[in-house]
Amino acid sequence: MIRFAHPEYLYILALLPVLLVMFWLARRWRSGAIKRFGNLPIVELLTPNMSRKKPILKFFLLFFSFGFLVVALANPQIGSKMEEVKREGVDIFICLDVSNSMKAEDIKPNRLESAKQEMTQLLDKFENDRIGIVVFAGESYLQLPLTSDYSAARLMISTIDVDIVPVQGTAIGSAIKLAMKSFVEGEKKHKVIIVITDGENHEDDAVTAAKDAADDGVVVHTIGMGSPEGAPIPVYQDNQQVGFKKDQSGAVVMTKLDEAGMQQIAEAGHGRYIRASNQQNELNELLKDVQSMDKKEYGAKVFTEFEDRFQYFLGLALFLLVIEYFLSERKNAIVQKWKTLLVKPFSFKQRPFDWN
Repeated sequence: MIRFAHPEYLYILALLPVLLVMFWLARRWRSGAIKRFGNLPIVELLTPNMSRKKPILKFFLLFFSFGFLVVALANPQIGSKMEEVKREGVDIFICLDVSNSMKAEDIKPNRLESAKQEMTQLLDKFENDRIGIVVFAGESYLQLPLTSDYSAARLMISTIDVDIVPVQGTAIGSAIKLAMKSFVEGEKKHKVIIVITDGENHEDDAVTAAKDAADDGVVVHTIGMGSPEGAPIPVYQDNQQVGFKKDQSGAVVMTKLDEAGMQQIAEAGHGRYIRASNQQNELNELLKDVQSMDKKEYGAKVFTEFEDRFQYFLGLALFLLVIEYFLSERKNAIVQKWKTLLVKPFSFKQRPFDWN
């Protein structure tokens, strides 16, 4: 496992593109200045020992040495020892609706993206809890088994979109049942299911599924995405919106939040219903409920020792700086001498390859 002791220094790497642009502008300005000074071949004759390519090489030596220095400051570390440690937490499955209606934009930027942002924010506040992800539309799929690896969870959340489930619809009950099956077998306490959807359930009996989960000791919370007034469902082609979904009569389909249905699911699951908003603070309330629950002890293998590796990047940076320091901007005298010897036997006027 690789980590950075001081990842905040990596933001300095954003200066690298700026340096490239500044260097390009400086070279362009220099070229223009030489043209204004006089004819380019004449200028080259007046400065026969000045190389046109070595300044570029010197810049890139400085460029990469700067990058390596920044990485060295961040201090990359490699895990060298893994041990099983005991932790206490709650097992949480988030069931995320990925039906086409989640693309509606009554919550900005849209229902699905807002839900993903809230899930990521929730991960930032977890400590020892394990999280799993189920995505659903007309069918349900286990996207991420229970894990305490929040980095993997964030990566998985970023890849979620409406096209990862082939069958459209909204089968909330199926998602709850799949989450129940995906919990570690044994005691059903210390477990939570959070359903994030617009609530337009037309596929199964979600209330019964939530009641069955509650009977096994699992709390089912619901978060409603959208507004009761509704919004049209955008239609995309080649990542470009081409209109809105229409029914057989040609009227634009409006997708509305089914708050009554979401409240019934939460009530049957002995949980809480919260309506989402653009403030994206709904999961904070659920987090308080989760943190107040009894914790379960479980073992997890984690890296307990890390070895610094900054010295390799520091060495590369210093090596490049030494090369840059001793590299002259003048043409190499030995190469120039050989070029002269090679050019003399030729009668044609083409210039040989310029090694400088």
